[in-house]
Amino acid sequence: MSGDPIPQRPRINLASDNVVGASARVLDAIVRANADAEPSYGADRYSARAEALLAEVFERPLQAWLTATGTAANALALAALCPPWGAVLCHAESHILEDECGAPEFYSGGAKLIGIPGVAGKITPDGLSDALARLSPGVARSVQPAALSLSQVTEAGTLYSLDELRALTALARRHGLRCHLDGSRFGNAVEALGCSAAAMSWQAGFDALSFGATKNGALACEAVIVFDPALAASLPFQRKRAGHTLSKSRLLGAQMAAYLEDGHWRDNARQANAMAARLAAALAALPGVRLPWPTQANEVFAVLPAALAARWREAGIVCADWASRGLPEGYAIAADQRFVRLVTSYATTPEQIDAVIGAA
Repeated sequence: MSGDPIPQRPRINLASDNVVGASARVLDAIVRANADAEPSYGADRYSARAEALLAEVFERPLQAWLTATGTAANALALAALCPPWGAVLCHAESHILEDECGAPEFYSGGAKLIGIPGVAGKITPDGLSDALARLSPGVARSVQPAALSLSQVTEAGTLYSLDELRALTALARRHGLRCHLDGSRFGNAVEALGCSAAAMSWQAGFDALSFGATKNGALACEAVIVFDPALAASLPFQRKRAGHTLSKSRLLGAQMAAYLEDGHWRDNARQANAMAARLAAALAALPGVRLPWPTQANEVFAVLPAALAARWREAGIVCADWASRGLPEGYAIAADQRFVRLVTSYATTPEQIDAVIGAA
């Protein structure tokens, strides 16, 4: 009923970085853009400003299409790189394979996603080589290898080094594949590696990028970025057909511009990463808590005693239960333990982290 009170929210919610709202800077930009009358469907000055800032951040000319969701950004980017009869090679636990309800297959017109196993969310060159060896280029009865998609940050919260990225894209290119980077937490990865956006994208061999802003301070805004104009010809039509060519596109452009200006995206990512490091260090010191791999960005994965997880629930502290695939070999989880993910954001404070540890 409309008069029912809103349920009380958890005291501290670390289930995802999607649970927090937009930053004040981004909200202010939306309000300012909302007051203007602007051309529709991407012809506004805010969208032009956003694309110019993206070119500045990535240190080269590029083409960018703003969308409201990461699923759309990933699916449209892959549709530009992969034909309907093609195959996209990705990690077996990647977001595009497990969490997007077949959107990449749908938007590409039927391309097949092939998952490659790997510890801690990462594909190795040997794993990629094995997957490529099982395909049959030029054989009409087989999907054709067309694209490699990597996630940075990975689904396990880990990072590829720049050398690892370059090794994988070089291997893919030797087999004629285009390369896509799922960068839903791109800012967290760049900040953690201490590198430039250019170094972790086109300089590392990627043709297209899904550039995420929503998890790091935007309200609902992502970008499909393509570095090769030849690959971009279909994207205006694919985005329109997908329902992501917004009539009031200035509200996307305003978000992206505010997100990028004055390094706001990196400041937000730096705060989120610092809070994750603080949390990971404190958790590792607790009896019975294990971290299966290092915390490298803003996601902490931990094996907890079930009793500790219960205490957190009672205290209103929320984390996400996680599947145990991708753990290091021999890393067992007992019946009285829980494997969880905790995600910090630009809005997470030291006081919240201390409260989580205090409730343990």
